Amino acid sequence: MSIMDFFRDSENLDEQDKRVKKVLGNPEADVTEETLNKYFLHLNSKVIQPCELTGMQNFAWEEPYVLGGRNKKEYEQLKKTHPSYTDKYDLLQILNPDECDNDSYGLLVKVCRVSDKKQFILPLSDLETTDKVSINHQLFDDYSYWFVNN
Repeated sequence: MSIMDFFRDSENLDEQDKRVKKVLGNPEADVTEETLNKYFLHLNSKVIQPCELTGMQNFAWEEPYVLGGRNKKEYEQLKKTHPSYTDKYDLLQILNPDECDNDSYGLLVKVCRVSDKKQFILPLSDLETTDKVSINHQLFDDYSYWFVNN
């Protein structure tokens, strides 16, 4: 990484911290029921539909298959019934954290897989938009940055 890349990345993080601070009051705020509720309200008021998502990296169940060691045919079969990071999803709903019993995964979203219309509930921090220039991309990226780092 060049020194210019370092400063450019630092500037981007500073801007991201500023955006998260507007939502939570502090970009280093712990993940709590209260902060998840704040982020839930913020995202619900800002996200523009339609919104297509995909995985940022392999989902936990896929690791043994993606990293090697497990049968590829078995993996392809499981992908028919399980969500995969390679799939595309339409965002249906950001679930209210008060109605979910799962703080360890942060905000959950209900999605519909584009290829077969199967619905899943997934952690928002595992997903990103397919449209990298949309406002949704920045909103979800800021949320994931905060969630993963706190």
